[in-house]
Amino acid sequence: MTNQKGFSLIELLIVVAIIGIIAAIAVPNLLQSKAAANEASAISSIRAIVTSEITYSATVGSGSYAAALTNLSAQKLIDSVLGSGTKDGYNYVLTGATNTFVVTASPTTPGTTGNRYFFSDESGVIRYDTAAVATSASNPL
Repeated sequence: MTNQKGFSLIELLIVVAIIGIIAAIAVPNLLQSKAAANEASAISSIRAIVTSEITYSATVGSGSYAAALTNLSAQKLIDSVLGSGTKDGYNYVLTGATNTFVVTASPTTPGTTGNRYFFSDESGVIRYDTAAVATSASNPL
């Protein structure tokens, strides 16, 4: 049997070990990329909510802002996914009144689905915080 073809067990183990090392390097980068994508989506969603609030106030609200995301969703100003309050690894909360509103976005699993918390109000400035729920005193983007 001098004409054997194939791989030895040692060669297969070396290949599996190399694949394991490559996977150990690639997976954390993939998770960081997913968190960055979720944060970009959260910023975009905050912008959409602010724009929808201004539209709501000028049309349906007669000068008042919507009190909740469900009000904006019912008027078809935002989609039903965002209107549910959870989208792309972030939870959204909107509180509105006659002349003011506040919208916040918090990661559903901090450190995994996102690293920053976002805030905006009727000024339209989006602010963020890395430690806790963002407020009007947080850093602007």
